[in-house]
Amino acid sequence: MKKLINDPQDFVAEMLKGTALANPGSLRYVPEFNLIMRVDAPREDKVSVIQGSGSGHEPAHVMFVGRGMLDGACPGDVFSAPPVDYVVGTTKMLNSPMGVLYLVNNYTGDGMAFEMAAEIVEAEGIRVATVVIDDDVAVKDSTYTIGRRGVAGNFFVIKAVGAAAELSASLDDLVLLGNRVNSVTRTMGMALTSCTPPAKGSPLFELGQSEMEMGVGIHGEPGRSREPLGSANEIIDALVEAVVADLPYRRGDQVALMINGLGATPVSELYLAYGRAHEQLVARGIDVARSYVGEYCTSLDMAGCSVTLVRLDDGLVDYLAAPADVAVRIF
Repeated sequence: MKKLINDPQDFVAEMLKGTALANPGSLRYVPEFNLIMRVDAPREDKVSVIQGSGSGHEPAHVMFVGRGMLDGACPGDVFSAPPVDYVVGTTKMLNSPMGVLYLVNNYTGDGMAFEMAAEIVEAEGIRVATVVIDDDVAVKDSTYTIGRRGVAGNFFVIKAVGAAAELSASLDDLVLLGNRVNSVTRTMGMALTSCTPPAKGSPLFELGQSEMEMGVGIHGEPGRSREPLGSANEIIDALVEAVVADLPYRRGDQVALMINGLGATPVSELYLAYGRAHEQLVARGIDVARSYVGEYCTSLDMAGCSVTLVRLDDGLVDYLAAPADVAVRIF
């Protein structure tokens, strides 16, 4: 394992500290809860929007904290859900008179942590609500999941809900908006290589030089199939087909298209993939109104990418176009 790393046990804490130090006017680091939070939060005039999940997916989620997006993120260790006390402590620190919204990616650990935290803080009079994100089309259910997984499409839920919260939308309205965005967002990814968690020191799984994993999860979970390595066009065509067919997206739809890198894919390859995906959508009569290319939700140093589509309407376009100020400005 060759990484910029000291003690693997300190990896997350040192990453969080660096994130805050690089953004001294906007972010604050609270070590007790692995918390990155806005320096101006909580505010009385807005719902506080919180996400947790495991580390290792950066820039999701700690680097999406800032004006117009999250108010705080309290990740667990690499690929591990945050402990319940992290979520409880974060909720108390960010409690607003307008309430607290949890954005939860659909994984067993994340769901349990936020559900238990909600019970604890509600007993103390804090009003919370939850939106569950499950945009991955690769698997409906398996021994590795509790349904569809939350992957790169979580960015669009964060962006829309964060923009609306900035306009003082109510907690109930934010839940409706988050669920609406999730309902029109679909993602599927693929891996060319595995990834290496710092504490493990070796790849999570093995892929041969001529193999790829289609539908891989962002923690290295198996996807739909392990297949012979195809050309870039063949790979993107398969991902686009899987995503388009799922909602399904239809001729005349206006969409946002995201090509997300999983951590070790050169941006040149991501733009090559974007070009093919864009052409495939145009050929289907689908209008690509907004484009996103880069790393939004990674899997440490995994090589590969995912394709996300969001069916747009006028209100959603406005939220996605609203100003935001976060640590990683890739939109």
